[in-house]
Amino acid sequence: MAHGASRVAIASVAPVSDWAQRIYDRWLASGRHAAMGYLENYPDIRSNPALLMPGAKSIICCAFTFHPAPEGMSAHIAAYALGTDYHLVVRERLEAAASRIRDLYGGETRVCVDTAPLRERYWAMQSGLGFIGINNYLIIPAIGSYLFLGEIISTVSFPADKPLNSDCGRCGRCVKACPTGALHPDGSVDARKCLSYLTIEHRGDFPPGTDLHGTLYGCDICAAVCPHNAHAAHNEVLPELLPRPALLTLTHEECRNMTQQQFSTLFRHSAIKRTKLAGLIRNATHLP
Repeated sequence: MAHGASRVAIASVAPVSDWAQRIYDRWLASGRHAAMGYLENYPDIRSNPALLMPGAKSIICCAFTFHPAPEGMSAHIAAYALGTDYHLVVRERLEAAASRIRDLYGGETRVCVDTAPLRERYWAMQSGLGFIGINNYLIIPAIGSYLFLGEIISTVSFPADKPLNSDCGRCGRCVKACPTGALHPDGSVDARKCLSYLTIEHRGDFPPGTDLHGTLYGCDICAAVCPHNAHAAHNEVLPELLPRPALLTLTHEECRNMTQQQFSTLFRHSAIKRTKLAGLIRNATHLP
């Protein structure tokens, strides 16, 4: 794709399948989404993307790759956060692609990048872009799961691709490697135990006895052990998504003593701003 996506596939707009809706509803009912109450919002739209845009007919699902975190970093930061904030990068690319689609085919478009109430991985799976692993990542054959997803919803009815008749292989390495037991063999995840949730989404003090297992921001363990990511470091990546050198040498001590001005400067256009300075200091204080 000329706008930088590694893979593109198309799904027809329709209500979310009953089986997928039941799984999501049970997950919410169990409280395993922790304090992410926003995942309960707009249930009608989440179950039917046609409500996002009148006349929607197609969901163009796009995947953009990024590299695993390099070895030898001073502080463990999840690989996805080492470059420029993917919300900005992917949206810019997809807005340009959406404009081209309108020029060529007419109709209306809407770009979504992880902020609209759209079940991205479900639609990526329905489009045939990939399949969902036990670790809940979308996995694309021969590419892996180090991916950013973005969608273009269009009122044009494009031919839909077929879902892949495959799964991750269910080797269970991700479940065994998860240091907090957040991943379950049935493919469910308990965010209350997840290091990514705790270091990014959780606000305030950690629950008593919390062990961050060396992570400053996010966690890649279940992706790092996945056999589908064996060659992920060789994927072609947009320049904006490559790691920023300053983040590769950042230390826990520097984070503990960081000022708001330093935080704002260092993490300008970075996904790490989501945790805010207070969260970053809290995480660093909890580490050696």
